[in-house]
Amino acid sequence: MHIVAVRFLRAFWEQNPDAEQPLKSWVDEAKNANWSQPAQIKEKYRSASILKNKRVVFNIKGNDYRLVVSVAYHFQAVYVKFIGTHREYDAIDAETIEMEE
Repeated sequence: MHIVAVRFLRAFWEQNPDAEQPLKSWVDEAKNANWSQPAQIKEKYRSASILKNKRVVFNIKGNDYRLVVSVAYHFQAVYVKFIGTHREYDAIDAETIEMEE
C-alpha cells in the first residue's frame, strides 16, 4: 500500500515521542500490505474499526492514540485523515474528518 501524507504522522510523533515507534511499525506494516477488502485489515488488526466511506480506525500504542485512514483498495493507497489522542478522537467525526494542510 502507498501511504499518502506520512508527513502528518511524522509531525505527530515529533510532538508525541512515545507514538514514534508504534506509528513507524504501523507504517512499515501498511506499506508491505496488499489490502483488497476490509476483512483483510481486520485479520491483521483485530481492534481496527471499519467505518463507512472506506474509513478505518487503528488503535496505536495500546489505544493511547487513534489513527483514521481512508483506504482506496483499487489503487492500493491509504490516506491519513486523522491522528490524535483518544480524547481528540472522541471530539471528531471519523467518517468525515480530513487532515488540514
